[in-house]
Amino acid sequence: MSETLDLLITNGHVLVSDEKNPEAPPSQQKINIGVTSGKISYLGTQTPEAKEVFSAEGLHILPGIIDSQVHFREPGMTHKEDFDTGTRSAIQGGVTAVFDMPNTHPNTATKKDFEEKMELVGSKAHCDFGLFMGVTNDNPRKLPKLEKLPGCCGLKIFMGSSTGDLLVSEDEYLQLALENISRPVAVHCEDEQTLIKRKHLAVEKASPLAHPLWRDKDSAFIATKRIVEIAKRVNTRIHVLHITTKQELEFLKGNKDSLTV
Repeated sequence: MSETLDLLITNGHVLVSDEKNPEAPPSQQKINIGVTSGKISYLGTQTPEAKEVFSAEGLHILPGIIDSQVHFREPGMTHKEDFDTGTRSAIQGGVTAVFDMPNTHPNTATKKDFEEKMELVGSKAHCDFGLFMGVTNDNPRKLPKLEKLPGCCGLKIFMGSSTGDLLVSEDEYLQLALENISRPVAVHCEDEQTLIKRKHLAVEKASPLAHPLWRDKDSAFIATKRIVEIAKRVNTRIHVLHITTKQELEFLKGNKDSLTV
């Protein structure tokens, strides 16, 4: 090839699929990878001209990982984490893109707060990123525009208590939200009424060990069943986050038509 590459990665071990037999497992090959304008433009054993050459001798070359659920706590709770330290850590682990959650101070649930957060964290991020928009009881009718804001990777519903007003616990508001979106929505499934009834367990024990007693497996399963039933009713696809129990897995296995993975 005559074009000068931006980057040539040489002699790395690469897993390559068989285009003629896509069902076959990929084979490991020692090949060179060329990159132009941020995209792979060459795969082969030749060594074309490149502005930069990196030797991957003895190394495996893998795609960068996308971490679709991070809590970098910026703005408002940076004593826990922020975009600088969070994305530095991500890169160290081979993560090249992150999707950050909206339960911050203030919550990321309006156009104004979303755009301010984008500007704030954009100067600190060391890898690609997107931001989730939080769903509240007050913004369902605004979701068609909010979910399409530049940098918005998706919408997030908390069915159990989270920070600020990021709580959509009643079926009426859950259905209204699902009716107003065009993209799959990520859902944190914990039944708020169950949490309220069991909160005394956390108060009495006053310890992190009370967490699984208070926010137990039944609260997760009840909420998961509810959101799937609503999604079926309005013909919307959902993404159920951090599934907790075998019971949920078995239920979701039988309801894949409502899910995105």
